[in-house]
Amino acid sequence: MSVLRIAVAQMNPTVGDLNGNVRRIIEWIGEARKAQVDLVVFPELAVTGYLPEDLLFKPQFVNDNLRALHEVAQACYDVVAVVGYVAQSAQVKSRVSRPSLDSNGRSALYNSAALLAEQQIVGNWHKRYFPRDGDESRYFQPNQQPPVFVMNGRMIGVTIGYDLWHSETGPHVQMDAGIEVMVNLTAFPFQVGQSRSREQFFSMWAKNNEVIVTVANMTGGQDELVFDGNSLILDQSGQVVARGGAFKEELLIADVGLVSIKPSGNARGGNSVRTKNPLSAVDHLLVKLPIEKGTRIPIVPRLAAPLGELEEVYQALVLAVHDYVRKNGCKRVVIGLSGGVDSALTAVVAVDALGAENVLGIFMPSPYTSQESEEDAVELAQRLGIELNIIPITPAFEAYRRSLAPSFDQRPVDMTEENLQARIRGNLLMALSNKFGHLVLTTGNKSELSVGYSTLYGDMAGGFAVIKDVSKTRVYELARFCNARGPSTVIPQRTLDRPPSAELKPDQKDEDTLPPYAVLDPILQAYIEEDRSLEEIVRAGFDRVTVTRVMRMVDASEFKRRQAPIGVKITRRALGNDRRMPITNGYRGFDE
Repeated sequence: MSVLRIAVAQMNPTVGDLNGNVRRIIEWIGEARKAQVDLVVFPELAVTGYLPEDLLFKPQFVNDNLRALHEVAQACYDVVAVVGYVAQSAQVKSRVSRPSLDSNGRSALYNSAALLAEQQIVGNWHKRYFPRDGDESRYFQPNQQPPVFVMNGRMIGVTIGYDLWHSETGPHVQMDAGIEVMVNLTAFPFQVGQSRSREQFFSMWAKNNEVIVTVANMTGGQDELVFDGNSLILDQSGQVVARGGAFKEELLIADVGLVSIKPSGNARGGNSVRTKNPLSAVDHLLVKLPIEKGTRIPIVPRLAAPLGELEEVYQALVLAVHDYVRKNGCKRVVIGLSGGVDSALTAVVAVDALGAENVLGIFMPSPYTSQESEEDAVELAQRLGIELNIIPITPAFEAYRRSLAPSFDQRPVDMTEENLQARIRGNLLMALSNKFGHLVLTTGNKSELSVGYSTLYGDMAGGFAVIKDVSKTRVYELARFCNARGPSTVIPQRTLDRPPSAELKPDQKDEDTLPPYAVLDPILQAYIEEDRSLEEIVRAGFDRVTVTRVMRMVDASEFKRRQAPIGVKITRRALGNDRRMPITNGYRGFDE
């Protein structure tokens, strides 16, 4: 039995930072070389970051990405690397201002993987299947017939993202060619529970095909998305040989045993030579390492323990906040602390992401703010070790009411006055942001944003919505998770025990306006995340009147959500790019 030493560079790139990404790729190639690795694999679009979006319409960006890949190739020797990048068709014209996505003579772009060996780009693969809920098809063309490469007599296949999940096409052809190892470059965004289902799929695929599988997944935050890592190396039986940690960068290395040499048609070895196997009808890219590795110190592969569901959600939020703040050049954040559970959880996440010294809390009491809320906000800040400023809004609120009194013409107090308070607070937070350069983290949860229980230009004002995709029920679960981590609790117990309230009028409770969250959240999940109809939700055991009311509130609030800041995606259907409903919309899927 021969041994192949494989490394996975579980990388956190920054979209558009070609120099920084190349620097990290070259560093990891160097580490792999020191560890006497045969093959090192990088994630999908490692050179550019995932996803560059309309940067791909800039010819200079695409050309710079190609130059960056050549720089990586120059640093790749004594080890073979597979690196994700953006390829373009050979017929690109120099005066084209916007690459075409069709075949009318202008450049086509591909989500690609390059094979690098001995300071050369030996070949590449182009992705074929794009996520149905993503934007890749806006930019990329699908792939050609997939090749395999032969390294020191061993046949290795390469797939990108969901290509491996479509076994009737590319992988099937590569399997017929006799590959022993399948490499998968990917950028799977985090979703609750998905890392476990991914691992089950790859384990079954490896076992069914008796092939070693290597999965290089990205990590890090990019706008709404956060990538969880959890890269894998599995043997021919589907057993996990090595598993990368969640939400962290690392070089994952393992030795895998290759039982027998499989036939490779006309392939007889060599460097950067392209031949054709008539038996399999796939191209072979032939690579031979010039220096045999000889005796190597055995590697003890890392087998990181999978995270529990609440911990992985929490770590996703922390990494997303860290990367959004740092990658956008900010240092400190400011949070409006209300004494409630949403702002408390947001503050805890921010402290873990950025450090207590980089988090500023602002408590802004109004005439309706309870003493308990102030005490809980102060206690939270003390436990977290963050700076807390108290700025009463009563003087500003009274000034607004005096200014508006002639125009209001003695109309009764209603929601207008409630929203005024929220908007004053939003103005104060944005003023502090402007003056000191702090990024405002908003504190609205998914339940509130779904039904419009939020104030446009008020509590929705800010730069990044940390818990935008976290239901109120899960907010409480995460808050209790934070307190249970020890050694002492950080969120005051009274914050968790008191009924939630916006405190914008006397004795206000959320349930005065909304169904109990234990009822509301399952309805929202069914309607928003699962696209269930009214009748389906009612059949699941919910009151028809309540379901109709909730659906009506969701639909009527689309205009608000369209103006909300971006936030972290953790579920299958987040509010934002995942759910693009028309604002002007005459369709109703419920009783009028």
